[in-house]
Amino acid sequence: MSDLATIEGLLAPRTVAVIGASDDPTRIGGRPIAVMRRAGYAGRILPVNPKRETVQGLACHPRIDDLPEAPDAALIAVPAKRVPESIAALGRKGCKVATLFSAGFAEVGGDGEAAQRELLALAREAGIRLLGPNTLGVYNVDIGYYGTFSSSLDTGLPRPGNIGIASQSGAFGAHLGALARDRGLGTSVLMTTGNEADITVADAIAWMARNHRTDVICAYMEAVNDVPAFLAALDAAREAGKPVIALKAGRSAVGARAATSHTASLAGNAAVADAVLAAHGAVAVRDPETLMDFAYAASKKILPDRHSLGVITVSGGAGIVISDEAERIGLPMPAMPAMPDDAQATLKRILPYASATNPLDCTAQALNDPSLLKSFTRAALNDGEYGAVLCFLTYVAGSPALCDVILEAFRPLRAEFPDRIIAFCALGAPDVLDRYDEAGILVFDDPCRAARAIHAVCGMGAARAKPTARSPVVSPVALPSVSPDEAAAKALLARSGIRAAPEIVAEDAEAAAKAAGTLGYPVVMKLLSPDIAHKSDIGGVKLNLTDAEAVRRAHLDILDAARRNAPEARLSGVLVAKHLSGGVECLMGLNRDPRFGPMAVFGLGGIFVEILNDVALRPCPFDVDTAREMILSIRGARILTGARGRDPADIDALAEMLSRLSVFAAGAGERLISVDLNPVLALPTGQGAYALDAVIELEGEA
Repeated sequence: MSDLATIEGLLAPRTVAVIGASDDPTRIGGRPIAVMRRAGYAGRILPVNPKRETVQGLACHPRIDDLPEAPDAALIAVPAKRVPESIAALGRKGCKVATLFSAGFAEVGGDGEAAQRELLALAREAGIRLLGPNTLGVYNVDIGYYGTFSSSLDTGLPRPGNIGIASQSGAFGAHLGALARDRGLGTSVLMTTGNEADITVADAIAWMARNHRTDVICAYMEAVNDVPAFLAALDAAREAGKPVIALKAGRSAVGARAATSHTASLAGNAAVADAVLAAHGAVAVRDPETLMDFAYAASKKILPDRHSLGVITVSGGAGIVISDEAERIGLPMPAMPAMPDDAQATLKRILPYASATNPLDCTAQALNDPSLLKSFTRAALNDGEYGAVLCFLTYVAGSPALCDVILEAFRPLRAEFPDRIIAFCALGAPDVLDRYDEAGILVFDDPCRAARAIHAVCGMGAARAKPTARSPVVSPVALPSVSPDEAAAKALLARSGIRAAPEIVAEDAEAAAKAAGTLGYPVVMKLLSPDIAHKSDIGGVKLNLTDAEAVRRAHLDILDAARRNAPEARLSGVLVAKHLSGGVECLMGLNRDPRFGPMAVFGLGGIFVEILNDVALRPCPFDVDTAREMILSIRGARILTGARGRDPADIDALAEMLSRLSVFAAGAGERLISVDLNPVLALPTGQGAYALDAVIELEGEA
């Protein structure tokens, strides 16, 4: 049975056996039966319990071997010590997938980990795929199947709809489902994976990517236990045009420890996880409210490829608040020339004291003349060509008396611009606001949350509209047997097309003076040692040397400093390099993540990295266009593009170097631990970019 067919059997079984079935609808073995009967599950429920003849009005079977047929799926709600015999019996019966509610396995550590390994081996021998252990199970609203014991269902069943939830945590996944239900969102599918001994969140995402009823996938994760499957699932969702919105927990040190004890998984570095998610088309969020906001906005299936916002407001203050938030998060709100002069003139004729540039303020006069809302919104959509329009209408839209008038004005706009988002920020009774939502208009009560959701959805659309990035050709890289010194590191990188400043290795003072004469003054001199990464800390760097005598003296001083401050270090000589100036200092580097492999980093040099932590991350390898996007994504990108009269830096050369570095990392293999190019000097446009220092760290000896 294929993986997707297995998940189909897990989420849409025609028959389900409940092992450890209970007549008490409040117990773990009784809740699934009670809820399925209440929800009208059309499949067959086969309770198994040797102590009862009936369970909740259904005929009960004493043993799994006594079942009248092979169930498509099984729910196991027995103590951990009885689980192996249940798995073996289900295998004999021909069941192919089981949901294991039982706890007491890897999440408790020690013997529990060994018990889980043995259980998985037994399941594989029996031909059974396992969900869990320690899982809350699954539900599929469309067929009334509730293979879960979640008490969240006591307060109401989920609503049918096009949002799916995949969660490693059972209780938190059910909490997300209840949040969605209470907010009016339809989440037809929930799958919680628990310890992930076998079936993972990646399997859930892959199934949802191919399920015709699911358009938006929400994921809660504490770790990624099967990286290749996870990335393939994200790619499948992206190819299907289905946004994945991921809440990755374990970002803090305390959270990471909690994740380990909770799901027997080690949470990875949060920034790395975010970068990997983004590289594969997913959107990372940090809290449930944002997850719900983004899922709600995406569920309308309008993903504009124009990443811009026009604002219509009855309050100048609200326009300022939205503009501030848009600038903070990077959502473009162009004022000029997005609204052409003639369009502004038309709006001014309609309302002379209005603001006719973005944000468009039609003032409180819209209370007296709601047609103003239509005129200003049409101008933003038609003339401003914004991907999304947010109308701040507050209690105006919530007025039952005005609702019909507003809908009459906006329904034609909704039909005329089907590829644009129209959103209201409104307050009012749910029955009034629901009418706007039913008309395809997003409704938020907070303008900043609305802006953030619009930014996310426009980003999804823009990403989907971009051509698929080219996959660069990766060739194997021959690494030295031990970590190289700076000169050898630069020589190794040069074979991959990564340029350094002109330089010569000098073994003695006279050779250094000769090298400086060849390169031309001024020069820089640096100690060469594979054992000393921070050479300046021990006096191993001399800058701006302008004559031969200064070079000879610097050579002697550098070696003397090394012998005094690092007597055990291996010395390879002194590097004499051409002094380059006049550009912008940047940082490029690589670090091998234990789960996701080599990650490239880019940022500006100096305090911008150390204090502001203004860097971009990306899994390797990637092409030049992706490298350029990465460079321009940092907050300090304007320093590179020519802020405050500076010459623009050679971004093309930086992008070429960064892409080549990513390809080098992909070809170098697992012995490559890290590369640090700091600084990289980006000269003005057309003059290139050069690595002024290079440190390569390798694992062990070849």
